[in-house]
Amino acid sequence: MAYQDYEIVIGLEVHSELKTHTKIFCGCTTAFGGDPNTHCCPICTGMPGTLPVLNGKVVEYAIRAGLATNCKINQFSKQDRKNYFYPDLPKAYQVSQYDLPLCYEGAVDIELGDGVKTIGITRIHIEEDAGKLLHGSGEGTLVDYNRCGVPLIEIVTEPDLRSPEEVRIFMEKLRTILLYSDVSDCRMNEGSLRCDVNLSVRKKGAKEFGTRTEMKNINSFNFATKAAEYEAKRQIKVLEEGGTIIQETRRWDEERGMTVSMRSKEEAHDYRYFPEPDLMPIVTTDGTLETIRKSLPEMPDARKSRYLEKYQLTAYDADLIVASRNMADFFETAAVASKNPKLVANWIISEVFSRLNEDQKEEGAIPFGPDMLAKLVNLIEGGTISNSIGKKVFAILWDTGKDPETIVREEGLTQISDDSALRAMALEVIAGNPKPVADYQGGKEAAIQSLVGQMMKRTKGKANPKMVLDLLKELLAGQR
Repeated sequence: MAYQDYEIVIGLEVHSELKTHTKIFCGCTTAFGGDPNTHCCPICTGMPGTLPVLNGKVVEYAIRAGLATNCKINQFSKQDRKNYFYPDLPKAYQVSQYDLPLCYEGAVDIELGDGVKTIGITRIHIEEDAGKLLHGSGEGTLVDYNRCGVPLIEIVTEPDLRSPEEVRIFMEKLRTILLYSDVSDCRMNEGSLRCDVNLSVRKKGAKEFGTRTEMKNINSFNFATKAAEYEAKRQIKVLEEGGTIIQETRRWDEERGMTVSMRSKEEAHDYRYFPEPDLMPIVTTDGTLETIRKSLPEMPDARKSRYLEKYQLTAYDADLIVASRNMADFFETAAVASKNPKLVANWIISEVFSRLNEDQKEEGAIPFGPDMLAKLVNLIEGGTISNSIGKKVFAILWDTGKDPETIVREEGLTQISDDSALRAMALEVIAGNPKPVADYQGGKEAAIQSLVGQMMKRTKGKANPKMVLDLLKELLAGQR
């Protein structure tokens, strides 16, 4: 029996930290970092006699995320105590939601090679984060409670994913949606977006799900993909050798490239959920729900469709641009001010992305405004500079922020479009390069590019490339 004879079944539990300034039940800061145990108080560390007060922004952000993922909203919701003992949870229970989550029955579409696939969203609920255990400090295991009480939403999918690649595509899409909704910064390196991967395997054609394992707290798309790949192969190997899969919690060990068992997997009844007695139910009015709905921006899928129709972008280009709301906003502002929106997209994909990657900056760190890119594109469209000179102007613009028109004037980069000057130069180039001339006239049309290159070299890239090509063709045709 081969690997291909099995089907992988995956569901995700995605945890996203909300970008509130204060924690879910107290006024402590949610800022990342800080010395251990300096961002906490008696409430978030669960001291006896303290009472929580729900942060209203947490509810608003959760509803925003729910609407953005096509969820229904429970206008009467409540919070519950999830009871378990672990050192990073000082109260010995976590305030979460059980049977009445804020959001339920949603869906997110992902694009695969063979079409669009809908991934069901079972629920989105709010909960508080736990602290962080610090292992290997030389002093045993230490606990930092700064993260205790940081507000989270947990997004639970249906078991609709069927491959590690689908996990990656879904996580990337979900991150984009959360960023557009402006509810989380989604910085995976800081733990503000992480997922638990629930995975089982079954023979193709089987109706029943296999026994699942859960891989906890994976904070990288790459790690999630690799963990799912390894775990699927591990389970198949166990079954092929006659063994049985144990329902358990595992973790991804990147150094060893494998999943490692942590503990047996708990069921819901093990947590002894019961309604949180210190917090009132969450009631959302029709008016509040409508206000939140109207405050949402245009979502990535809708923006992509509009870019395909309005700006004639390719699906590939549109996908790259809408993946970041900052980049999509930048593109749209530049596109409106430019004579060629398609060329704006090309410059963003080829040059802006390249420099951001080279400088290791995020999408919002472009050192000039979209109006400057529009000016650069308009200089090229208007024939003032060539595309190759445009790259020189772009490099200076990136480093200095100077207006492209000023750069062209100060650097003397205006395109040469004088027919008589270019004609005289073209005759010299033809006379000095007999081999490419003979090749071109012998039927090798690509040989003319060598002559174009000579012309561009002589003019330091400032010659109008279309005029050069047309002029060379005209003169060479006259010599036949």
